[in-house]
Amino acid sequence: MKTHFLKERDLEDTILTVAPALFGENRIYLDTKRLMGGRGQVRNIPDGYLIDLTSNREPKLYMVENELAAHDPLRHIAVQILQFSLSFESSPNLVKQIVKDAVKAMPQAIAQCSTYVLQHGFENIDVLLERMIYGRNAFNALVIIDKLDEELEKVLISRFKFPVEIITLERFKGPQDEHIFWFEPFLADLTANNSVATTDISEVMKIDPSDIDTIVVPAREDGFNEVFIGEQCWHHVRIHSSMIPKIKYVAVYRVAPISAITHIAPVSSIEQWQDTAKYVLNFSEPAKPINPLELVTNGRVKALQASRYTSKARLEQAKTMDDVF
Repeated sequence: MKTHFLKERDLEDTILTVAPALFGENRIYLDTKRLMGGRGQVRNIPDGYLIDLTSNREPKLYMVENELAAHDPLRHIAVQILQFSLSFESSPNLVKQIVKDAVKAMPQAIAQCSTYVLQHGFENIDVLLERMIYGRNAFNALVIIDKLDEELEKVLISRFKFPVEIITLERFKGPQDEHIFWFEPFLADLTANNSVATTDISEVMKIDPSDIDTIVVPAREDGFNEVFIGEQCWHHVRIHSSMIPKIKYVAVYRVAPISAITHIAPVSSIEQWQDTAKYVLNFSEPAKPINPLELVTNGRVKALQASRYTSKARLEQAKTMDDVF
């Protein structure tokens, strides 16, 4: 039975409880609330920060907004996210200090950041934070909500020019009155596990996010022939907003009985699909066949039910689907 969060603090406590499964390895959630923004400028308080160290070359920082659907999130979240971006741009030094203080208060966070610094050639944690906070296109937002309204999702993907990721976190009561949580882990389709109804996750990242340039979409034969080949596009696709700037190619996995990736096409543009929270990928030239990458019986990778991300280089080197992701 689903049990609703009555207070935002209940949602935030749950986030802390399931954080390892919700965010995955090499990500650090900082439950810190401090006012940011310079004097005379837009000032606000994010609900937290997420340090993403899954990439060897592109560490990222997300400002986090936690919200309950019962609190009229459409207007509130949109305004908050916009204000976060303005404060981030106007006071990066303050953002850096807030995040640095939060990291210093968590021994595990210090250890993770220190290890990353040593492994990837940064002078110290300060330089690592500066890499994430300064420069163009540094701002990223993450919304965690207990129920995602389609209208809110459309606004978040169509009104902002910076990435806004969304996680839906629901709570249920089990047969022994224990709490069970349902969510799709952060950027889940970069791993082999697409959804989780647990507080444990063992799947690790199989590809560095900085290497991603290809999205693989599943298709039935009629859709493959009529749309992928006939219209030279693929529509009604759900894509993480942080992945959109990376996508240069789209490959197609044709479902059973073919059960293989068979074609690839270069992407000329990615646009919102009609008035929805999904996208259309337009090809710059017709799709070309590749040596079929077949699904391996009892292999690590399962039949695709939704889009997944990889790189063109991996596709070219792969022998089977197990080598692609």
